[in-house]
Amino acid sequence: LGFKSFADRTQINLDSGITAIVGPNGCGKSKILDALRWSLGEQSAKALRGAHMQDVIFNGNEHRPPTGMAEVTLTFDNADGKLPIDFAEIQVTRRVYRSGESEYLINKAPCRLRDIQDMFMDTGIGTNAYSLIGQGKIDLVLSSKPEDRRYLFEEAAGIIKYKSRKRVAM
Repeated sequence: LGFKSFADRTQINLDSGITAIVGPNGCGKSKILDALRWSLGEQSAKALRGAHMQDVIFNGNEHRPPTGMAEVTLTFDNADGKLPIDFAEIQVTRRVYRSGESEYLINKAPCRLRDIQDMFMDTGIGTNAYSLIGQGKIDLVLSSKPEDRRYLFEEAAGIIKYKSRKRVAM
């Protein structure tokens, strides 16, 4: 809702397995990926193709005024208990207001960005995880330095959580 060119509430259902979003230039493919990355805690406005975080808020057009905030909610089926939270369905929400204030919520309860990052750690879901690969990033993965590829393999193997905990403890 109010995210980039999605002024109205827009719902996109992604089934299990691999999903590819295809379409002509300018139809919003990259904006969908930006919304996913942003709601999972992306902190770099540049990574979201903007200069400031408020750039993700719908800026208006000749037919509509600008919105005061942007909100993205991701709903996950957790019936199998793969995420470490005792709910069969988990909603992760991020909001940003024109004032610069930002909110994170898990199942409509306020939380910290760290809580969201910890919940998704070693699941393959996250801002830098292998599950969200945008246009032009496939070549980067295939031709990147071994250290960069190693991060993807460690994420897939499930050891990033332990390396992160060690880094925080040190």
